[in-house]
Amino acid sequence: MAEASLGQIIGPAVVLMGAAVVAVPLFRRIGLGSVLGYFAAGLLVGPSVLGLFTDAQSILHFSELGVVMFLFVIGLELRPQKLWTMRGQIFGLGLVQVALATAALALTGAAIFGFSAQVAFVAGAGFVLSSTAVIMSVLQDRGEIASLEGQKSVSILLFEDLMIVPLLGVVAFLSPLAQGEAGWMDALLAVGALLALLGVSHWGLNPFFALLARARTREVLTAGALLVVLGAALLMDAVGLSMAMGAFLAGVMLSSSSYRHQIESDIEPFRGLLMGLFFLAVGMSLDLSVVAVEWQLLLAMLAAFTVAKGIMVYGVARLFGSSNHQALRRTSMFLQGGEFAFVLYAAATSGGVIDARENALFVTVVILSMAMTPLFMLMADRLLRNEPSMEGVDVARDLKGRILMIGFGRFGQIASQLLLSRGVSLSVIDRDPDRIRDAGRFGFKVFFGDGTRLDTLHHSGAGTADAIMVCIDDRKAALQIVELAQHEFPQAKLLVRSYDRGHSIDLIRAGVAYEIRETVESAYLMGAEGLRVLGCAESEIEEAAEDIRQRDVERLSEQVQGDIMSGLDRLHSNQPTPEPLNKAKPTEQAD
Repeated sequence: MAEASLGQIIGPAVVLMGAAVVAVPLFRRIGLGSVLGYFAAGLLVGPSVLGLFTDAQSILHFSELGVVMFLFVIGLELRPQKLWTMRGQIFGLGLVQVALATAALALTGAAIFGFSAQVAFVAGAGFVLSSTAVIMSVLQDRGEIASLEGQKSVSILLFEDLMIVPLLGVVAFLSPLAQGEAGWMDALLAVGALLALLGVSHWGLNPFFALLARARTREVLTAGALLVVLGAALLMDAVGLSMAMGAFLAGVMLSSSSYRHQIESDIEPFRGLLMGLFFLAVGMSLDLSVVAVEWQLLLAMLAAFTVAKGIMVYGVARLFGSSNHQALRRTSMFLQGGEFAFVLYAAATSGGVIDARENALFVTVVILSMAMTPLFMLMADRLLRNEPSMEGVDVARDLKGRILMIGFGRFGQIASQLLLSRGVSLSVIDRDPDRIRDAGRFGFKVFFGDGTRLDTLHHSGAGTADAIMVCIDDRKAALQIVELAQHEFPQAKLLVRSYDRGHSIDLIRAGVAYEIRETVESAYLMGAEGLRVLGCAESEIEEAAEDIRQRDVERLSEQVQGDIMSGLDRLHSNQPTPEPLNKAKPTEQAD
């Protein structure tokens, strides 16, 4: 019996993992992303296709723990002080977007599809709650959570998560079974639970983890982290609030703890597995029988709701100062409904505000919109990549600096500081509009321009500059700029950043005044510090560093001369030219 029971547990897990490990890499390989891969795998093994799983709702409820843990990890990255500084965006940007989008969606439901005012409101309020799981996964994959636009998206999602509480209250009020006194008591209980959670998080969690750390057993600390996450989620769920919000608040309270990194690493494996299971469960929940019967209405609702919400999201983004490029990217992320819509629609159905058919329609539209989001974002990225926004960016024209700097990435930013500190007039161009806008926020004036174009070099002042500093990380483009500048602007000294040893040899052979590999000096300093840590005398360290530098210069010179001589020998002997030096083995190019 025990073996059969164990097989019944392991069998479904193997099926789910097998579907995921096949579908997710396949969808990522064809450029559709992992989220859509999970949706497709869930649909395949779910009740609508193969029927290997029949109770998708139970799996969906369990897998919501992935969203809970995800919000906990996000909370760990947001200190209370930072969250406080975001209050204007949360209750300003978030409130305006939710209010306008809800109104637009409700009007769409009533005017186009003939829903009653109550049903249209519930449909719109559910669809306005974007998927925290989908959007935060995308932001994390792109490394954009800490960016300015990423913080705005996080603020909107936090406000939407908070809105589930008053929306459930409104649904209870609209319900023919609603009881006013019970509603007030529920609200007071929710506020009390929220204050209790904040109090325990603030004063109790650090001592709790300090006590667990004394046991010096990692499993105990992992169990403690899971206890905190699940306990906070359970408390919020018991009083009718969002489980994810409880976990998020616990994470925020622990963000200043010295145990933060240990807790995050302990939670991460569970979070990743459960998030994947959540997306699988959403795919399983798509009822193809509803789609087959109501496909025309579903497609019309999906199109109308995404357009109505998209217009509001784009308009609010522009209203709050985002560029056209940034507004379109945010719109592509927020077009869908989310996991909290399932909670709202279920409450509305049990309360008699909407019927079973309307619930099935609204849930299906939300699932379809979540599945379409990766495609929307892929299309938006391709369109915006080809047409970068030029708002707030000035094109290089009639510049007159003594030094023309091409490229204002991490290398150029550091190199410019020494020149600016001595009052040198500097003209800087770059071809990344986002980087130019970021530099402008910190007081640096950078112009848009492609240094490989002769007309751009003329407009950037290359004809009167004393020196041209090429600080880009594209070696082919750097060599193009060197060739152009040497032919057209011989008065300007060429100072060029090189990528590696082979690139340095190409630049020396081209006759630049100065070249430096981008990592070589920092590597010398690191090696010198290593000797210093071991107790070597400063004179010994300086002597060793100078010896290594001299040896490197001599090797470079020998390689350049040897390459020239071997080229002449091959020319006289009419031998075929070998591959360029840049295609030598990695060990021969290493810095």
